[in-house]
Amino acid sequence: MRQLTTTPQDVAKKFQYWQTRTIVATMIGYAMFYFVRKNLSIAMPAMQLELGITKTDLGLFLTLHGLLYGVSRFANGILGDRVNSRYFMVTGLVLCAFCNILFGFSSTVLILGIMWVLNGWFQGMGFPPCVRLLTHWIPPKQLATKMSIWNTSHSIGAGLVVIICGYVVNLGWRWCFFFPSIVALLGAVFLWFALRDTPSSVGLPELNITKKEKKDEDSKEFKQIIRKRVFCNPYIWILAFANFFVYTVRYAVLDWGPTLLGEWKGISIEHASWMVAGFEISGIIGMLVAGWATDRFFGGRGPRVCVICMIMSTVFITLFWGLNHPPMWMAALILGCAGFFIYGPQALVGIAAANIATQEAAASAAGFTGLFGYASTLISGWGLGLLAQTMGWNYAIGALIIFGSIGAVVFMLAWKAKANGYEEDEKK
Repeated sequence: MRQLTTTPQDVAKKFQYWQTRTIVATMIGYAMFYFVRKNLSIAMPAMQLELGITKTDLGLFLTLHGLLYGVSRFANGILGDRVNSRYFMVTGLVLCAFCNILFGFSSTVLILGIMWVLNGWFQGMGFPPCVRLLTHWIPPKQLATKMSIWNTSHSIGAGLVVIICGYVVNLGWRWCFFFPSIVALLGAVFLWFALRDTPSSVGLPELNITKKEKKDEDSKEFKQIIRKRVFCNPYIWILAFANFFVYTVRYAVLDWGPTLLGEWKGISIEHASWMVAGFEISGIIGMLVAGWATDRFFGGRGPRVCVICMIMSTVFITLFWGLNHPPMWMAALILGCAGFFIYGPQALVGIAAANIATQEAAASAAGFTGLFGYASTLISGWGLGLLAQTMGWNYAIGALIIFGSIGAVVFMLAWKAKANGYEEDEKK
């Protein structure tokens, strides 16, 4: 461990530098995980034509990938609270890239399925180290705003990869996996040199709240901490259940958007990729506004903002469903508005869970809510694919309206939740 910097001015300046560096580096790194996760959606129409894979098969890929990713994110969240985040994140990104390369060389449904499921497991090594890093570098009162900025990495990564693959797919669907893998491997090299672990690893004192938590860790078993902060916390459970419905809506558009827009609206793959990217770009703005509003108007109480966002997102999904043949610009606008609102809860659930669970179990709580979020692929993946194949997209989108409405109701149950768990600890 390096000698701690002692001059107050040096500490403040160096801490600000490393905080900014950590936020930017993890944003870029996590966007790279999306490059090797959300590339499948653009390749799906071509894979159906060339390989004869059905929507149900592709939906099963999405579901198994999502379920294993959710389990992995939770398991690696617990592990991520205890290991070096830099090593962990780099290893996960490299393994995801290799799975994508092997996927691109495959042609049989079984091998394709195995590679995509394995990719789902390794994807779970991306988010937990980011949560651990950010909660060690950002004070709780700043977390909603700054982590909302960080959360734009989801949309940046997903938006860029669908645009790029919308053109790369013209070289063949396999290039939707080869090209993003190359980018991800370069991203892993960048992370290796850009990231460090906690403040003490670069000669800085830990945040005051971190010091308090470290004392607690010395006197408690880690399993007891997880039980108290996560499994016995009703608000973590409510956020987790609500996250299921957030991700059902979000992934339905992100995974099936290009196919849906092509088959239901007759839009070309290039234009469809831009419309899905517009959904993501609008989500970036939505995340930033939601994070700012949470700190500015709601005292850090993210679930209250989630209620409003979930209601509005459902309203715009209903508009999209109700208009039979809208002009392309109108369909893109409505889809963008839905993205603006759905990404508020997408960002705030993890932030709220991390704050409520405190630094002791931040990655574990985020992993737990993520487990429920990615369990939603049972609906958004296989379920939606089966429904679209047997009854059509009209019924599939109608189902999303129901799930969005349920999500808003579940978020209402967390309306009275405190902004964070540190206040309760101080009272004790």
